[in-house]
Formats: sequence, structure tokens, C-alpha cells
Amino acid sequence: MAKMLSRVAPWLASRKDVPDPPGIFVRTLDGTDTAALRLLAQRDPVTNVFILAHLRAVGTAAPTSGGAGVIGVFDDGILVGACWAGANLVPVQLDPAFAGAVAEAANASGRRYASAFGPAPAVLALHAELVELGHRAHEVRDEQPLMTIEGPPLVASNPDLAPGNLADFDRILPACAAMFEEEVGYSPFLGGREFYSRRVEGLIRQGHSLAHVNKTGDVVFKAELGAVTSEVTQVQGVWMNPLYRGQGLSSGYMASVVEQARKIAPITSLYVNGFNLRARATYERVGFRQVGTFATVLF
Repeated sequence: MAKMLSRVAPWLASRKDVPDPPGIFVRTLDGTDTAALRLLAQRDPVTNVFILAHLRAVGTAAPTSGGAGVIGVFDDGILVGACWAGANLVPVQLDPAFAGAVAEAANASGRRYASAFGPAPAVLALHAELVELGHRAHEVRDEQPLMTIEGPPLVASNPDLAPGNLADFDRILPACAAMFEEEVGYSPFLGGREFYSRRVEGLIRQGHSLAHVNKTGDVVFKAELGAVTSEVTQVQGVWMNPLYRGQGLSSGYMASVVEQARKIAPITSLYVNGFNLRARATYERVGFRQVGTFATVLF
């Protein structure tokens, strides 16, 4: 039923004067859905920090000027699940049973998605449905522990880590690009430098880029607070310069990341590839504990 009803989504999105029909259906959210989306996401503020950070930044569930939006799943007019559909697909409290309806709506938009990430059951269900619609993934990471820490880190922090400075932009940007290529297998500059450069610059301006640039100009370590609310920060882009790996420095830097993040919100979160046992051990040493499991599909 969900798949069949999803076909009305484009019509509903263009007919604001038509009331929502009974039963289960999907449509693109608009500004009038903002409170309902926020309430839905607040059921799990750690898992849903991405969409909550978006709402905090723009204040509305309506599509962005670039065409990214939120696909909502409704049951008798009540929002029961959602999925951000921009450069990436990010499910929000999405029951895997509704993945087919959401996948059809996402496919109908004509957008190309770089990835899908979020709670593993919803992401993997979306992936299965998107495969049926012709989308092919080049990698599926089906086990990524979602980890959090509340309170101070369990190890001493490295005082050299500090918010990035725009004066060091030309050093931080290559470090960010190196991390991205190491993580996903291709350069973030493939489609041009402007978008990714703006993203890195924005994080520095917000104070959400953390880096240690040593006296010789090397970025030794860097990380970002990629999604931020008043309750939760999500750490992303953790990277140690290969020249400094194997020296036991990671725990101290991550402890410093936690200390910086706690100035913004009481809970610090991250998710990590299940196969990266060294990183997982570092995070556990600092005090992170697993609270869920994410998955990422790279298209």
C-alpha cells in the first residue's frame, strides 16, 4: 500500500489547497510541517542531530533554495517518519516498512544522491528499494557504531587542538580533502572546488573546525563538529596526518575534541566504521560508548 500511495506525492506537493488524504501517504514537507518534523526528530536527538541542526539553522521544514527537501510519511495526517533528500538521503524516525514509498518519492525528484546515512535498518531498507529503481551503490557500510560521551573525557586532552583559524584555511582545506578522499575513495573536488571549499570555510567561521597546525605549517590532526544543536554535537571528519600516526596521539586529540564540543552541548556523538578497530578503541579509551548502529551507502 505504501508504494502505491507514494505515487500521489508530486501531486500533493503542487496542490497546497488540497487537504492531506486519509491513510498512509508521502509528500514533500513545507513550512507548516516544521513543528511536526522537529517533534518527530526530538524523539531521538542523538540519532537525528543532522535534521535538528538543519532546522536550527534555517528554521523551516520547507525545501531549500537549492531544491533539497524533506520527504514526510503521514498516517491519517500525522507525520510518522521522514527523510532528508538533498545531496544525501538521511532518514528521520523512518520505519523500514515505509522505505519503498520514500525511495519512490526520492527517485521521482530526479536528484542524484551521493550517499544515504543514518540508522542501519532504515538506510539498508532504502538501499534495497533504490536498487530496484536502478540506483547502484559502489559501497555499503552496514555496521557503523553510533557512539556518545556525556561528561568530561577519560584521558588528558591535547592543548594544541584549537578552533581553526581562517589564516590557516589553505592548510586546513587540503587536510579536509585528504580525509574525504581517504574515507570515500574520491576527491571532494571532482565537481569543482567551490562547494567543498565553502563548506570548510563555513565550519571555520562558525568555530566548528578544530585543528592543530604546528610551527612548520603541518596540520597534525583535525576534526569538525559537523552537526550541532543545543543538546548534541556530532563529530565528523576525524583525521590524523599520516606523518604523525602510530605515535599514540589520537586519544589526546579526541579528548580535546570532546572538551571543545562540551562548550556547545552536553552530548558529543560520532559514528565510525565497524571495521576500524583502532579508531573504535581510541574512542572507547576517551569515554565514548555505543548507543546505536548507523549504516552508510555510497552511491
